[in-house]
Amino acid sequence: MQIFDAAATRDALPFDRLVPALRAMFARGCTVPPRQVHDIAAPDGGRFTSLIMPAWVEGRYYGVKTVNVAPGNAARGLPGLHASYLLYDGVTGVPLALLDGDQITARRTAAASALAAGWLSRPTARHLLVVGAGQVARLLPAAYRAVLPIERVSVWARSFAKAEALALELQRTGLPAGAVRNLEAACGEADIVSCATLATEPLVRGAWLRPGSHLDLIGSFTPAMREADDACFAGASLFVDVEEALAKSGDLLGPMARGVLAAGDVRGTLSALARGQAHGRRDAQERTVFKSVGTALEDLAAAIEVYERPEAGG
Repeated sequence: MQIFDAAATRDALPFDRLVPALRAMFARGCTVPPRQVHDIAAPDGGRFTSLIMPAWVEGRYYGVKTVNVAPGNAARGLPGLHASYLLYDGVTGVPLALLDGDQITARRTAAASALAAGWLSRPTARHLLVVGAGQVARLLPAAYRAVLPIERVSVWARSFAKAEALALELQRTGLPAGAVRNLEAACGEADIVSCATLATEPLVRGAWLRPGSHLDLIGSFTPAMREADDACFAGASLFVDVEEALAKSGDLLGPMARGVLAAGDVRGTLSALARGQAHGRRDAQERTVFKSVGTALEDLAAAIEVYERPEAGG
């Protein structure tokens, strides 16, 4: 069994390879059972939640991601989330590789947003606004540049210091990036607004978005979380990564409960887009929204990409 630590997993997943790998997997499809959730108690009275996410391509690969979420780790000086990925032979069950699950999750999440933007953004989109400054947010500019001619990146975060730090980090990679204080003004200038936060109340408002813009919503992967207000969806063309988003995301559940949108308003999933069963942007003035919640299909595609890279010998 090969072992890929965080650096090896990261280096094997450049976005110019990962985005096409996701597109191919969404087009081909794989089996994705419901994830299992376990509550693990500790002797000291603490506990953590373990999520088990399997997926397989029949006759080729079987993979399982385990994500452990321990809110009490902050008091221990440890990160609250740890993930690992095990890839097996799909016929014999022989273990093939152990990979860093945090890197897989972060990079496939950013890559999925970029994949969607290839269909939903204007081909000439050049100005990206990143809302957030965490692990996924810092990957978004590189992911988007794999599919679009991004020339300018603005960064907004609740902490201006964190936004500045991310902007400086992006500048060192050669990107013209800058931190912004006024989110409303920044939304009005951007071609693409990409949100990667843990917000529980809307940050972006539809009234701020310009015609022809694309809104990418990565946070809000539980019913209690929201990044966008109802107006973001009114009059916009809505796409999701998987149909499960309609049952998991507060960004969608709230507007659906208030009659702003219905399940039938979703124009397509990433699988439908990849297979040509749905069509993306229709004109330059159309406003598009993409809501993702993540899927084990993406994890499996990323793990296979790492394992099959030429230098891995897989």
